[in-house]
Amino acid sequence: MKTEELISTAAALMAGDKGLLAMDESIGTCNKRFEEAGIPQTIEYRRAYRELIVTTPNLGNCLSGAILFDETIYQSTKKGVLFIDILKKAGIIPGIKVDEGTVNMANFPGEKITEGIDGLRQRLEKYYDLGARFAKWRAVITISGETPTKGSIEANMHLLARYAALCQENGIVPIVEPEVLMDGDHSLKKCKKVTEKTLKILFKELEKQKVDLRGVILKPNMILPGLKSAKQAGIDKVAKATVTTLLKCVPPTVPGIAFLSGGQSPELATAHLNAMHVKYKGKLPWALTFSFARAIQQPAMDIWRGEDKNVKAAQKLLFERASLDNAARRGEYTPDMEKK
Repeated sequence: MKTEELISTAAALMAGDKGLLAMDESIGTCNKRFEEAGIPQTIEYRRAYRELIVTTPNLGNCLSGAILFDETIYQSTKKGVLFIDILKKAGIIPGIKVDEGTVNMANFPGEKITEGIDGLRQRLEKYYDLGARFAKWRAVITISGETPTKGSIEANMHLLARYAALCQENGIVPIVEPEVLMDGDHSLKKCKKVTEKTLKILFKELEKQKVDLRGVILKPNMILPGLKSAKQAGIDKVAKATVTTLLKCVPPTVPGIAFLSGGQSPELATAHLNAMHVKYKGKLPWALTFSFARAIQQPAMDIWRGEDKNVKAAQKLLFERASLDNAARRGEYTPDMEKK
């Protein structure tokens, strides 16, 4: 195992006030978002959109890493320059999503299991040769009256741990993403309880599989009430619930935590991250940053709409959104920084 390389890559991903951009939407997810925005759902439009992202001026000032999808890691600009080379030149470490999505879990109604472990060792070898230095695997945990079950959590966390072990074997830093979904009407207290249980099982599984925590990044959900809950929580309450849960569950040897946005608005995701840094600055054993997808990209996609004439305006919005998340990581974000 390339221990020193793993530790070095993890440290670089968590450096300064930077964060990660999740631009790893599957073809189906990307097409769905394009359809909502009135953009044609073709490979060329997906390529053009990703070119818009990776060629955004000064993006390396905001981001330490970018998570790509299999289709994207092979794509190039119109001039034939590989996206992965553009990212590296900008000082952005390329990463890759390696799970193959979720399916219904046999014998567990309403719960999901992630596919993609078969053949993963060979795929990781290929991605390393292409230049990827970290990877991502997402597990989803659903809260309802009957779920999640212990069996579902254990199965998903075991797969995350096996994935992480295979990544480290190949010199790739694993991002482990155990997402407790916001869907539903559950309370903040319920989300906290389920997230705590999930994280404790995850770290037990990582230990069993001899994963070196110094070369792992955690990508968790924030502690939030369900989207349909009648009682939503204030920003400071979410920040406190999230950080106290992480302090209870995440070993200090983990170098960093990079939050998913999980369906929050860009403004809310930024405000929550900021509040955590304001409240707990200097009190955290690991770096705390962002690994947002829609919460960075959506404003840019909304203005681009597949038209070349809108590329510069879209790139400006993308950079501004990422810069606001940098400010949040420093604990310096304020709502009046948002341009209306």
